Amino acid sequence: MKSLSCTEQFRAMAFAQLTYRESLRDIEGCLSAQAAKLYHMGFPHEIKRSTLADANERRDWRIYAEFAQRLIVQACKLYAGDSFCIELENTAYALDSTTIDLCLALFPWALFRTTKSAVKMHSLLELRGNIRSFIHISDGKLGDVNVLDTKELEAGAIYIWIEAIWTSRGFTRCIKRTPSSSPVPSRTPSSGASIRLR
Repeated sequence: MKSLSCTEQFRAMAFAQLTYRESLRDIEGCLSAQAAKLYHMGFPHEIKRSTLADANERRDWRIYAEFAQRLIVQACKLYAGDSFCIELENTAYALDSTTIDLCLALFPWALFRTTKSAVKMHSLLELRGNIRSFIHISDGKLGDVNVLDTKELEAGAIYIWIEAIWTSRGFTRCIKRTPSSSPVPSRTPSSGASIRLR
């Protein structure tokens, strides 16, 4: 792991994400196929899957979480002047979640129903610039609205909870929450709204 810096590890994992690699062996094989060009990608030597596995297992994930937060701040500044479909003075966020099914025999700690396990990934998307600003992974039973209680809400911002994206009429049901400068005391959304999708 000492031979693989944080920067090189990030580049290898970003390359894997952008090129849809499916395993460490796939990453190693794809990078080694172009060994003469690795220097131009920022790799001083070939990346071995065992080295990458050790780095992924032992290196603190908070290094990359902090790096991601800094990139989000920079991206928000770049998109601050972009036009939006409707004129809003406040920042607008969309909250959505997806349930990831897991095998009950392998993940008994993530009990979702009596017959299966699952975790839920809640994500908050800033609508101006489509920047994902918050991700929370919980057990499969945590409600979507309740995840906002785990985050410090931005005063004056508009939070839209996407309950159902498409219905037979082409509508989505949303719940809007606009916090004041003080913390939100209740888990109940303040108002409901329906927005037509085009």
